[in-house]
Amino acid sequence: MKFDMHCHVKEGSIDSKVSIDDYITKLKENGFDGMLITDHDTYKGYRYWKYKMKGKVHEDFVVLKGIEYDTCDAGHILCIMPEGVKMRLLELRGMPVAVLIDFVHRHGGILGPAHPCGEKYMSFAHTKRYYHSPEVIKRFDFIETFNACEPVCSNEGAEKLAQKYRKPGIAGSDSHKLECVGKAYTVLPEPVTCETELISLIRRKVPIETGGTLYTKTTKERIGKASKILPYSFWFYNKGGALLKRRKRRIKSEVENPVDPIDPIEFEYLHRKLQ
Repeated sequence: MKFDMHCHVKEGSIDSKVSIDDYITKLKENGFDGMLITDHDTYKGYRYWKYKMKGKVHEDFVVLKGIEYDTCDAGHILCIMPEGVKMRLLELRGMPVAVLIDFVHRHGGILGPAHPCGEKYMSFAHTKRYYHSPEVIKRFDFIETFNACEPVCSNEGAEKLAQKYRKPGIAGSDSHKLECVGKAYTVLPEPVTCETELISLIRRKVPIETGGTLYTKTTKERIGKASKILPYSFWFYNKGGALLKRRKRRIKSEVENPVDPIDPIEFEYLHRKLQ
């Protein structure tokens, strides 16, 4: 099955100009069988598909639920939770990556860094957490090894990380514009119809084919002169989001971990320790 594993739709991402319908239509024209919706810190895009479109259109196409989570210390992380598992805590950005990994794994999900060698503060290999705690990468379940919006050097670095730590690689277009849709592909060797099956497949480390064509302009090139202040805006966004959402994360962590909750005091201790 041919998938795009990193997709932003305008129903869920304010910076995306592509509707789910247009996204799927173009992917189908390019021979794709499915997509993983990974909007930033929200499942709104997937909810739109599930409650307003599923069963009515594109019934021959698989749409799965994912999220691109903004950590406070390790950039953007792609998370995939099992079918039917609803984690509202993942819609509150700002958790430290160590806490995020524990949370996702505790609830049966998998996760891995998006564009790990990309821009500073939004990419794992260019954050202080990577240099201070390089062993964290061993706890990831996969690595995005090809991103259509990243330059060649970024994707080459991601591929080296995957090989070094023997992690499965996935590819995604990271599309925010229609012309970028379908530029990257992940070929799964087995049929996948839900998130649980995808998680099982990646955990078994079956051979996965990835590749694609780079978008004509990288993220930095599209922004132009503003690229000089881009890294600092990511730092402000991540740190600011961590502070603004802190209280809500405490409440959600207690609600969504009834058996073994993350103690608020322990959470804050970990948060300060990992700064």
